[in-house]
Amino acid sequence: MKLWTKNSDSLKSVTDFTTGQDREMDLYLAPFDVLGSLAHIQMLESINLLTKDELRVLSNELKTIYHSIQAGNFVIEDGVEDVHSQIELLLTQKLGDTGKKIHSGRSRNDQVLVDSKLFLRHEIEQLTHRIKTLFDLLLSKSEAHKNKLLPGYTHLQLAMPSSFGLWFSAYAESLSDDLISLQAAYRVVNKNPLGSGAGYGSSFPLNRKMTTELLGFDDLNYNVVYAQMGRGKTEKIVAQALANVAATLSKLSMDACLFLNQNFGFISFPDELTTGSSIMPHKKNPDVFELIRAKCNGLQALPHDLALLTVNLPSGYHRDFQLLKEKLFPAFKIITDCLELTSLMISSIQVKEHILEDEKYKFLFSVEEVNKLVLSGVPFREAYKKVGKDIEEGKFTYSTTIHHTHEGSIGNLCLNEIASVFQKNISDFRFEQANKAENKLIASS
Repeated sequence: MKLWTKNSDSLKSVTDFTTGQDREMDLYLAPFDVLGSLAHIQMLESINLLTKDELRVLSNELKTIYHSIQAGNFVIEDGVEDVHSQIELLLTQKLGDTGKKIHSGRSRNDQVLVDSKLFLRHEIEQLTHRIKTLFDLLLSKSEAHKNKLLPGYTHLQLAMPSSFGLWFSAYAESLSDDLISLQAAYRVVNKNPLGSGAGYGSSFPLNRKMTTELLGFDDLNYNVVYAQMGRGKTEKIVAQALANVAATLSKLSMDACLFLNQNFGFISFPDELTTGSSIMPHKKNPDVFELIRAKCNGLQALPHDLALLTVNLPSGYHRDFQLLKEKLFPAFKIITDCLELTSLMISSIQVKEHILEDEKYKFLFSVEEVNKLVLSGVPFREAYKKVGKDIEEGKFTYSTTIHHTHEGSIGNLCLNEIASVFQKNISDFRFEQANKAENKLIASS
């Protein structure tokens, strides 16, 4: 069954090629297609394209389909092209001609658009909650290990003293900034394209503001041409937000691989979280972090993949857009898995103490000795030259005592401030508006 079929079928090879992975990808959209339809038919009834009785039976049947989807019992049958066709087929089988009325006033184009936006909105919310889990864990580890010093590096050379408190909370604050780009993506996603039809509107007197409110969107995509132009653009914006989170996890994973190396030996993990070698009995390999690094590096390429799919397209719909789903939709599971495994590893991390008492790290304290001279009245450039000369002549002496007090330093991590900013970033999403609207659509009689 195809919504666009008239009097003849396409050659099977053409149908197979043009359908591609749509059936598999459309299963991601199934519950959201029902939500969009529930809002759409309420609007159709309000403009007298459905009777109250038709609205009632359609709503009840759509809710039955929704609960079937949630229970994992929904399938797109053989010979049915996509999720929209499957749901319309089920309605028609149960309700006859009434089921055939559900598509009035919309195109499959704006149906895919609204389904995709509802899906992306939901996935961004779930992702945000998982980011918060890792954020909270990193801050707790920062507090627990704030007094344990760690070598800091520039150019992978010994630079200055750092601490595990700094290291953990650096990645927490990075996640906080990642939420800002994720929130920007959410704002783009959270606009209603329904009613744009094939990109040029409809002669029906559609009430697009009504469906916007029913679906809990912040606002409309007002211009119907732009609503269609948003396909591809929206996905790229979301992909970039995912890539930012992935970049944070990739860098954290690289640090962990480095710090676990025996030549560093700053951290360790329980045996069950590492892997061994088939011939080297001493090995404890950081396979989890290596795979997180690789998967997240792949996600950082995603915005470019999507850009190249759509870079030379004029306005209007093009079948190229179909391929956006198979690249973007699975990315949410990848980033979610990486967040969950990062949380698992960090929750069990074992931190080595007294690292900087080893004399091989003594030059980490050179800046501390320069600053002591400056505080005693020696001009900075003279103090720098003196300490440098002492190092060259083997006369350098140092103390491992660190006294950093400014905001964001070893002695003043500002964890409460970082947590406060993160919480504000979370609250600015206003997820409750969308959730309340969706719950009302499913629950209403």
